[in-house]
Amino acid sequence: MHANSPRDTLSRLETLVLMAGFDLPVRAIREQMASAVDLIVQLTRLSDGTRRVTHITEVQGMEGEVITLQDVFLFDFSAGVDPEGRFLGQLQPTGVRPKFAEKLADRGLHLGPEIFTASTTAAARP
Repeated sequence: MHANSPRDTLSRLETLVLMAGFDLPVRAIREQMASAVDLIVQLTRLSDGTRRVTHITEVQGMEGEVITLQDVFLFDFSAGVDPEGRFLGQLQPTGVRPKFAEKLADRGLHLGPEIFTASTTAAARP
C-alpha cells in the first residue's frame, strides 16, 4: 500500500474499505484492521534518491476508537550523510519488544531480546 507513514497506511486502508461500499461502522473496520495487521513496514524514498526502510511499526490493537501503534525500529537520520549526499543511517531498535514476537515464537521463529535492544551508540547521539 502506498502511504506516507504507518498511521497513514491505516487511514488509507480504512478509506479503501469505505469506498468498496460495505455498510460497516468505522469502529468495526478499525477493529478488523487492528486484529488482522500485526506489522507495518514503511519504505521511504529519501532526498538522496535511495529507498530505505524507515519504520517497522507494530499494530497493537484498539484503544477506544483509535488503533494503537508502537514503533519497533526507526531509521537513524542522525548518522548524517556521506560526501556524495547519501544517508549513512540505518534501522535502529527503539527498545520495545513487540507482542508479535510471541506469535513468531509459537511458530518456531525465536528472536533474541538483543534484536530489540536500543544500541548505546545510537542513544548517545544528540
